[in-house]
Amino acid sequence: MKAFKPVKLALPVCGGVVLMAAQFGLSGAAIAAGCPAATVADMKGVPAGMYPQQYNRDEFEKLANCKLSLKTNPDIEKLNKRIRGNGDLPPLAERIPEDALIVAPYDSIGKYGGTFDMLSNATEAGTSDFLAIRHVNLVRYSDDLQTIVPNVAKGWEWNGDYTQLTFFLRKGHKWSDGHPFGAEDVKYWYDNLSMNPNIYEKPKDFVLVAGERMTVDVIDAQTVRFNLPAPKPGLLVHFANSYAQGFQPKHFLGKWDPKMNPDADKMAQAAGFENGLDVLNNYYGNSDWTDTPSPMLRSPDRVGKLPADTHPTLESHILVAESTEGRHLVANPYFFQVDTAGNQLPYVSEQDEIYVNEDEVRLLKLVNAEADFKEQSLQLSTAPLLLENQEKGDYTVHLRPEITMSTFSFNVTSENLEKRKVFGDLRFRQAMSVAINRAEINESAFFGMGEAKQYVGFSPPPAFVEEKWKQHYAQHDPKLASKLLEEAGLKDTDGDGFLEMPNGEKLVINMQFAVQGVPAALVELVGQHWAAVGIQTTVKEVTPDEFRSAQSANKLDVSMWRKGQPLAVILGTNEMWVPPYQDYFNLRTAMLWAEWVDTNGASGVEPPDYAKQLMDDINAFQSTPVGTPESDRLGARLVENMVGNLLFIGTVQVPAPIYHRNAVQNFVEYKTHSYEYYRSYPYRPTQWWLDE
Repeated sequence: MKAFKPVKLALPVCGGVVLMAAQFGLSGAAIAAGCPAATVADMKGVPAGMYPQQYNRDEFEKLANCKLSLKTNPDIEKLNKRIRGNGDLPPLAERIPEDALIVAPYDSIGKYGGTFDMLSNATEAGTSDFLAIRHVNLVRYSDDLQTIVPNVAKGWEWNGDYTQLTFFLRKGHKWSDGHPFGAEDVKYWYDNLSMNPNIYEKPKDFVLVAGERMTVDVIDAQTVRFNLPAPKPGLLVHFANSYAQGFQPKHFLGKWDPKMNPDADKMAQAAGFENGLDVLNNYYGNSDWTDTPSPMLRSPDRVGKLPADTHPTLESHILVAESTEGRHLVANPYFFQVDTAGNQLPYVSEQDEIYVNEDEVRLLKLVNAEADFKEQSLQLSTAPLLLENQEKGDYTVHLRPEITMSTFSFNVTSENLEKRKVFGDLRFRQAMSVAINRAEINESAFFGMGEAKQYVGFSPPPAFVEEKWKQHYAQHDPKLASKLLEEAGLKDTDGDGFLEMPNGEKLVINMQFAVQGVPAALVELVGQHWAAVGIQTTVKEVTPDEFRSAQSANKLDVSMWRKGQPLAVILGTNEMWVPPYQDYFNLRTAMLWAEWVDTNGASGVEPPDYAKQLMDDINAFQSTPVGTPESDRLGARLVENMVGNLLFIGTVQVPAPIYHRNAVQNFVEYKTHSYEYYRSYPYRPTQWWLDE
């Protein structure tokens, strides 16, 4: 299978707001009543705007020479009554911004109504599929995966050296409870939540620049500025592709924040909570992952004493019911997007998510067309059954390239000190890599559709990645594996065909995996390949939550999950290059190195020099203009240190299925099957509608 082409990194210096005011201001010419129902398939003569497939309202009305006639879901009043804490709705014109985001649907102006059905694994497992459908952030990637376009923000502006990023917000934008949204909500998110040690013990990398905090200035109600201690062009990329939204409702969460409200603790105790922070953590979930349980699930006995079941949102739908079985959401009556015919989005009235943790049961439900869409957790191994039943189930399956691939990482800080010595020996990791028969994996597990390769950190690899690293110790060579294992001091001292560690103890590698992260067939084959060179293994499937908990607790011998990020994403976050080398939901290793970094050496295990070099280089790389000789030099050294030390062992990169029922309209074929561009987010699911 041919690798897909690397995307260009599009980082406009200016979001174009100043230009729009002059170029697209309404003129005194005759204006048509009602606007043409333009779609991407048929723009009806409306010229392209500054950004693909979307406009700011004044821009669209100018280009189409019309005045939008606004309409809303006929059931919006009923839906609003299900949002506890919301009052009666004002007219639509008072619910959406003056400069609303105008979206051109792909093929058709939609019809309102229906319930969108989804499958997830568990409360916080496999839910990014669903979250990405209703997700919004300040900006997003367009569906070319190259161009960053406005979303919650109507524009942005960088200063000359990428140390100031200013966002311009939409006048009249409101939260789902009708309260005004603005610059103060961005500053509140950064200062009071992201940088609050009572919320996050350690700030996330994406809110820092080279390890240092930013400052956030409110210029006016709709203008907010991030001041960076060093250049970081990738900060804009973070806001374009991350689930972590750059805003939170200050009016709602702030009342429970003891730093903002001296009565917060008293109010919280009256509602049955320990203190204000307890309420904050029940709403905000002590996490920027917005699918953490709400108070409906965390504290059901106390929900009635709170002003709402879930905190207000800017997303297309808001949570109204939650249990251990699933979630239910209804359309946000204050959503800021409108189609070209003046219809407030979303078209779909309700969303329903159920939890099914068994892979086989999820697959059966898809074959029976019991879900409208599925991407996450679908592996290539499921494709034959899904494809075979397409016509019968009236659904469509697209096989799309993956950015990530299944990757293995030995626990170089294992609690078992003898295993730590073995796993920390580069010769052992080299042996384990060449012991893997990637060609057999490709044919047996992936129908010959994959590409055997080594993990190089960047996916797809930029030009600075030397060819030698792409297949570094990726050849199948059992003899070399045996030689390297012997050099590392492993020998079969009792004659049973399996190797003992240098201290004489039997080496048994326990391979725990979750099918959300890697296919079972691949794990079983790798276990056989390692056994063939004398390494005894056990294979056990666990749930994603069990895997993540054990991995983060430093309990695994070897971690395995999909891994890889494109250059654009790496410019915004350094997590792939700093211990533990990704977040809780993905592939991590060297947890005690991470502890040493987090405590400035007070505890944990000191990383080797190459790991320290990776940390220094990624910070410098993020502050250096892409494509310059210095950037390429730093990038090449990142690859050399990461791949040369085989912290992560790559296998085979393969396509994966994306499923949707044919009733879902305005659905387009995705460029990639990827979490890295946040799944459906570039493809504008707010303009999907159900034809049934």
